[in-house]
Amino acid sequence: MPNTLYLPELREMLAEQNTADLREFCTALHPARTAEFMEGLTAEEAWAVLRYADMPLRAEIFGFFDEDKQVEIIETIDKAEMADLIGHMPPDDRVDLLDEVEPAVVEDLMPLVPDEERRDILRLQAYPEDTAGGEMTTEFARLSEEMTTEQAIEHIRRQAEELETVYYLYVLDDKDHLRGLISFRQLLMAKPGTKIADLMERDIVTVNVLDDREDVAAKVDRYNILAIPVVDDEHRLVGIITHDDVIDVVREEATEDAYRMAAVEPLDEGYMESPFWQLIWNRGIWLTILLVGAVLTAVVLQPHQETFKEIPWLVLFIPLVISSGGNTGSQSATLIITAITIGNISFGDWWRVVRRELLMGMVLGGALGMVGFLCAFILLRAMPAIPDIPDMTAMEALHAAATIPITLMLVVICGTLFGSTLPLLFHRLGLDPALMSNPFVAGIIDVVGILIYMQVLYSMQLV
Repeated sequence: MPNTLYLPELREMLAEQNTADLREFCTALHPARTAEFMEGLTAEEAWAVLRYADMPLRAEIFGFFDEDKQVEIIETIDKAEMADLIGHMPPDDRVDLLDEVEPAVVEDLMPLVPDEERRDILRLQAYPEDTAGGEMTTEFARLSEEMTTEQAIEHIRRQAEELETVYYLYVLDDKDHLRGLISFRQLLMAKPGTKIADLMERDIVTVNVLDDREDVAAKVDRYNILAIPVVDDEHRLVGIITHDDVIDVVREEATEDAYRMAAVEPLDEGYMESPFWQLIWNRGIWLTILLVGAVLTAVVLQPHQETFKEIPWLVLFIPLVISSGGNTGSQSATLIITAITIGNISFGDWWRVVRRELLMGMVLGGALGMVGFLCAFILLRAMPAIPDIPDMTAMEALHAAATIPITLMLVVICGTLFGSTLPLLFHRLGLDPALMSNPFVAGIIDVVGILIYMQVLYSMQLV
């Protein structure tokens, strides 16, 4: 909910054109807090307040508005003012924002954006959204190997206001090839007169401009760095990705995986902001696919109708069999998808995963089988209390109940193997492993479980 604490005062100051107080409001708090207190204002009111801040601060506060408010302001306020604002925004942020603005508005805005910034926007828009190039910023600190520490500090001081971060400083040659890296701390602690070439680190962790953004996030996490340089095929530095952008990537990917693991098409906006019919479509399309999977289960059961009529108790254990296999498969799928996401395993580990899950299936299947056997025996001995099902002797009940642990052992093993290998296979094919979500694995195991159950019954000559 919007923070309404300052809204009456802000509107009163706007009505009175109280320049001093409005300037103080814009500068007194952290830009994020300033934006928070402006949430309840209309686009026109918010922009009227921002006009009292100097442009760098104005762009910073604007960056903390929610995306819908940003788009509304861009689309409704004077185009020349918006072009100036866009020119002062971080490169990656302005590209992401313009992707959400009406194309006709963008077409009117772009000629008004300063030439250098316009070229930068077009260059970044050329990269796919889910790659390192689509996430990077082109504002980073450049140094030369021949600079001394004093020259480097002065150089950074002159351009610091325009940089995304100055913690890492990148050493380039005259053709922008990445030669080394030095932290600002190293620069300040170095002896005066020391050349950058003598201080810089040459073994640098980089990503290619077309690398998947999930791989970038994994690499930043692995090496615990605040920013990572993005290079092209000729090792020229074209941008950097900072830790805040990596956090955004991780959050977006985790949200997307959570949707897919529940068999829901990822939403472009939040739940409350998404149109009702969009929610219906995103959920319905996958529910329809799962329904087709359920129909396959019915198709598998259909040839055994006469058997079920002759031996009615067989039907009692079908939910037990398929739910145990489905639950086990879902557990394995969740564990493997999570491990792939955090970079804990890859397709090259498939044999280790199969061995581990096979052993896991045997142990879990054995444990569940013992419990299932006991429950089945008790239930079969209680058959006189169930209409249309004949009584059994103790030996008959033992023989019949023995099908349950055998079936559960096999079904659970299949569940662990399907649940672990299918996400790995999808990952190997370049697809999102979360597509092989819990409902899909459970649907596959339902069909497999019925086939195994009936085969065990036939093998034990119970049908």
